[in-house]
Amino acid sequence: MIITDIGIIGAGPTGLFAVFEAGLLKMHCHLIDSLPQAGGQLSEIYPQKPIYDIPGYPTVNAQELVDKLSEQIAPFHPGYTLGERVETLQKQDDGTWLIGTNEGTEINCKVVVVAGGLGCFEPRKPEVDRLAEFEGKGVMYAVRNPEVFRDRNIVIAGGGDSALDWTIFLANVANRVTLVHRGDTFRGAPDAAEKVAELARTGAIDLVLKSRVVVLDGAGHLEQVTLTGHDNQTRHIQADNFIPLFGLSPKLGPIEDWGLNIDKSAIKVNTVDYSTNIDGIFAIGDINTYPGKLKLILCGFHEAALMAQSAFKYVYPDQRLTFKYTTVYGITELA
Repeated sequence: MIITDIGIIGAGPTGLFAVFEAGLLKMHCHLIDSLPQAGGQLSEIYPQKPIYDIPGYPTVNAQELVDKLSEQIAPFHPGYTLGERVETLQKQDDGTWLIGTNEGTEINCKVVVVAGGLGCFEPRKPEVDRLAEFEGKGVMYAVRNPEVFRDRNIVIAGGGDSALDWTIFLANVANRVTLVHRGDTFRGAPDAAEKVAELARTGAIDLVLKSRVVVLDGAGHLEQVTLTGHDNQTRHIQADNFIPLFGLSPKLGPIEDWGLNIDKSAIKVNTVDYSTNIDGIFAIGDINTYPGKLKLILCGFHEAALMAQSAFKYVYPDQRLTFKYTTVYGITELA
């Protein structure tokens, strides 16, 4: 059995930063994640995606941010159980918690922090004829390595941030990028929408609005996509790759059975410290919900900091937290 102070379910950026905040207060953490590596969506879905809203970084690639967070928490020596899914959570007679995984691993901890992002997630797949047939043969639901698309003809479908950001990025990588959107306005950041519009005006990309991809064709590998517009006119586009980016379908999985207050696949929390309705369990990052919630990485960092302050009383119930200043290795004094 693994024994630790805080068991963190989810090793995405918010979970990683929680290790740092807890470490400053001399609390040890163990991270559990169903993915085979730390980083959550950043590492699994879009490791090379540029991120623009991290303080101190005008731009940083997703995987680079994960690497920096991992480097930041290294002095606190967190434990990791990766590639295993949390299945059970049980309160023990001594007030601690026992986390169990699908592989039989058990983690005993004084505090549980749910930082599972969107929970178990899978890409939302559009209704396109022959879509499944070309999965892995031209159809991709994420951009993990942009160089795969070097000098290729790419069709991206979607109207959110991911579709806009990857259109902008791949315009300088692919031979030709076509962005297809069902509407005529975008859900993503206005700045990114303006950049896409400018790329279209200068001819750097093709922008097809009020249209959707309906059929894929090819012999063994994707060769062509067929579009249908609102006017019912069809259009054929040569394509080596089709990337539908319609977001992820969140599924909380076993978390739904733990007695937590759930609202639309998210855990309700108290914004004083991001505690849940169950004493000793906190929820931070995209998996929680409260009035005014913004699903931003930097908001998850803020939540992790406040959570750690309250978690301290569970780990050190007989001590009062006072400190004059902190170092990378933690607080200088407990009283």
